[in-house]
Amino acid sequence: MVSGGSAWPDSVLAVMGHPDDAELWAGGALALHAEHGARVAIVVASHGPVRDAEAAAGAAVLGAEIHSVPELQSEVLAGILRSLRPEVLITHSLTDTHPDHHRTGRTVLEALPDPVIETGRPRRVYGCETYNGLTLDGPTSPGTIIDVSSTFAKKRRALSVHNSQPIEDHFGPMAETLARLWGARIGVAYAEQFTPIPVLGRLPSISHL
Repeated sequence: MVSGGSAWPDSVLAVMGHPDDAELWAGGALALHAEHGARVAIVVASHGPVRDAEAAAGAAVLGAEIHSVPELQSEVLAGILRSLRPEVLITHSLTDTHPDHHRTGRTVLEALPDPVIETGRPRRVYGCETYNGLTLDGPTSPGTIIDVSSTFAKKRRALSVHNSQPIEDHFGPMAETLARLWGARIGVAYAEQFTPIPVLGRLPSISHL
């Protein structure tokens, strides 16, 4: 996933377990794609008035729509996929160490087959980074890496609206460390890493989301 390609996707959907996950794990990429004209949306389970408001504020900073649902269930998500028809979908790694993230990724996987068969979308699915780059199978392997140097400040601002969470002391520094690590691996200041997930036996063959 490199930001130099000419054919940017028309739509990107992030399905995340918690209100700050989109910003933390994919905020730079979401903002970048929004700036290049993609319709960007975030789906997350409701976590109460305070956190839901923070999610809406963070999404606005990234240039994304927010869709809060009572609970992430495969049937509900399948309906959203049919309605939004995203070209690209981002979710948690299927081997994420956080149980909520792990369940979210599996729910996405369960929801995919029928919408993909019916609509042809999403065409590409990616799992995002994990806590300190560690999965149940060990360190995250380099997959698709995108340069988010130009949108990292926006990612920081989006994270900062989640005042109920330990952003300054914990999540913010972790996001910075991971972004610098992946950035160093492709020779830029900041980057985010995504792992392609097969969609009905197909993997993406292009160099961007």
